[in-house]
This record gives sequence, structure tokens and C-alpha cells, in this order.
Amino acid sequence: MSWQLTHDVEEFRSAADPYLAADAARHTILLTVSESLRTGGVAYAGPVRFGWWRETPDAPVTGAFVETRPYPPFLGTMPARAAAELARTLGDAPEDHGAAPSAVRGRVADVEAFGAAWTARRTGAGNAAPYRLSGGMRLFRLGGPVPPDPAPEGRARYADAQDLPLAVEWLTAFAEEIGDPPARDPRAMAVARIEERRLLLWEVDGVPVSLAGHAPLVAGQIRVAPVYTPPAHRGRGYAAGVTDAVGAAALRTGADEVLLFADNANPTACALYQRLGYRPVEEYATAELA
Repeated sequence: MSWQLTHDVEEFRSAADPYLAADAARHTILLTVSESLRTGGVAYAGPVRFGWWRETPDAPVTGAFVETRPYPPFLGTMPARAAAELARTLGDAPEDHGAAPSAVRGRVADVEAFGAAWTARRTGAGNAAPYRLSGGMRLFRLGGPVPPDPAPEGRARYADAQDLPLAVEWLTAFAEEIGDPPARDPRAMAVARIEERRLLLWEVDGVPVSLAGHAPLVAGQIRVAPVYTPPAHRGRGYAAGVTDAVGAAALRTGADEVLLFADNANPTACALYQRLGYRPVEEYATAELA
């Protein structure tokens, strides 16, 4: 069966919910993006595209993706055949579904299957220009929380309305530092997280020095993002303190799984998260397409 594409989040969730919930950790991006659209918590810069795949018309969904432009499509877990068919589908999608992608993101195995099919289709199987993997990320799951040792000076508190300008400034700085294009309005994101008590500040003597937030609870999982400390306050353990605090806050909401992504190119952050009790789940990457 061919892939089904839509801009309708309710149509997507109606079809894909059992598939998403069966492996909520690996589908955290698809779950949190679609849930934010359903609840109106965050407005994206452009139309959001979804897709799902079945082996046969009567079979359960076993593959899906979400695309929030200008970010590339993010793939859920899927069979290699589904990834190869998705390369054809996105290359041939009608104009009202947007331009063909220049990259895809997801588990390494899934983006490799997509990338191989994409380049073979574009250049001919006998003369395929190789796609290139970049942007390696690791998904972590919180096991038994381990408080930072030594404990940093200061304490955590929820951000409130008076913190909105600072939150917008730091969310913008975080996106710029990691090279993310502006897919979401940082002010709208800050407002939603403050109102829903999903944004924490670490402060010392009443002065905020670090920030961490988390996505809403959906399908039993919560994803921590972002974690940001301004350069002037780094190296003092504040990120450890606020990360530990936001993980505890997520658990208090009733989450079965608390997740986060870390950049493999930042071994300091990866080591920190593991000291705090996070354990590796899966490797992710971006396939840059020829």
C-alpha cells in the first residue's frame, strides 16, 4: 500500500495512534509535535505534514513521519521497504504537499534505508551519488534518577509570567547555538510552557542562571527540551541541577518514560545525562540527500 499523506493532525493520530503508543520513546517527536498541534500549545512557522504506511490496506500502521518546515521530515520506526517507498512518495508528492526534502532525520537504520532508495532513484542504481549522514544524536531514557554530586549552588523553581522576556531570550539563544532554523515562535513556546508549568529556572541568590523545559505528557512519555545555560554561567553545575529538577518535575506528572536527545558531538552533555541516570536508547542521524 502506498503512503498516506495529510496536513490534518486528527486524521494522522486516528490512523497512527496504536503504532505511536506501542513504542512511545522512539516516537517521541511524532507524538509531541502532533499533540502540540491538537492542543494549540505551539504554532509552527509553516504547514505540518504527516504520513503513515501500512503493508496492506487492512494491516496495522507500521511506519510514519512528521515534517515541520523548515526542518526535514522526522521518520518514525519503519521497515526498510516502507522507508524506500517513502523516498518515492516524497519525491512524487503533489505540489500542495510541498517541495521534495533535502534531508530526513530519524533512527540511523531508517534514514539509511531512505537515503539509499532516494539516491538510487535520483541518479540510477548503477550510478548512485551517496547520501551523507550528519547530525548524530542519541536518545536517552531516565532510569533511576541520580542527583548531581556535588550538588550545585542554587535551587530550581518554575518560571512565571515575569520571566517571559528572559525565557524568550534564552530559548532564542539556544536555537541559534545549535543551529536550528526558526520553525516555532520562541515567545509562543515560552508562554505555553510557563502557563502549563513546563519550564524551570535554576537560580542562585535569586538570579536565574540556567533553564530547562519539557514537552507535554502524551502516551506515557515526556521529552526534556531544551536545557540551556548562558555561556557566562557554564562550568558550575547549573545544567546538572536544572536537568535533575526538570526530570523530577516530569515524573511528578505521571510519566512512565522521561526522555531527552543529546548531540553526539557534545560528549560533555552526554556524560552529564548518564551521570544523572539517563540511559542510551537509540542512535539518530540526518541523511543529507543528493
